Amino acid sequence: MDKENQQPQQINIQLGEKEAEGIYSNLAIISHSNAEFIIDFTRILPGVPNAKVFARIIMSPVHTKLLTRALNENIRKFEQQYGEIKIDDRGGNQLGNFPGFPPPGSIIN
Repeated sequence: MDKENQQPQQINIQLGEKEAEGIYSNLAIISHSNAEFIIDFTRILPGVPNAKVFARIIMSPVHTKLLTRALNENIRKFEQQYGEIKIDDRGGNQLGNFPGFPPPGSIIN
């Protein structure tokens, strides 16, 4: 069978009960080496000086770039349906910022 006639591979993805609950994050800390990107998902709360990492995702550079493309495409679709996501000049959003903390959703390199 030549490549033009091949069907895309179907992948069955299993979602466990704990994972289905999800984890809320309003801060992503991103670092990288020559071989991988590391994204730590945490959340910051007003009046709480410490932020705990709730999930760490380690990805290859290729998969990180593919994730970026997928996120950009989904943001485009979201904004088409619901309107532009507003971000102010300081990096905050319409919910405001917490004094002494980076704005919600900040990405720190």
